[in-house]
Amino acid sequence: QVQLVESGGGLVQAGGSLRLSCAASGTIFRGYDMAWYRQAPGKQRELVATITSIHITNYADSVKGRFSIARDNIKRTVYLQMNSLKPEDTAVYYCKLGSTPAYWGQGTQVTVSS
Repeated sequence: QVQLVESGGGLVQAGGSLRLSCAASGTIFRGYDMAWYRQAPGKQRELVATITSIHITNYADSVKGRFSIARDNIKRTVYLQMNSLKPEDTAVYYCKLGSTPAYWGQGTQVTVSS
């Protein structure tokens, strides 16, 4: 059974930083693409960043230059380093493993105060 557990969310002031982690279990991690999504209240879930099995990364325009995605295949963990946070980054952040099928974590809340 595949499980994804996010951690690292919290409350931070604008301009601050947070590092999210997503630990996977129950699957061969290194062969899968990974992604971070976020969902703000009243909005659709949106893609934030992706990292392929060969470490190719891609970012939403809204976070380019501020966020960085990375993975550690030995620890079976994907990270999202978030710098220069803005109030509009406030959302529940989810990690996703694979595509078809896709597996999701339970989410971690990030709140950025102005």
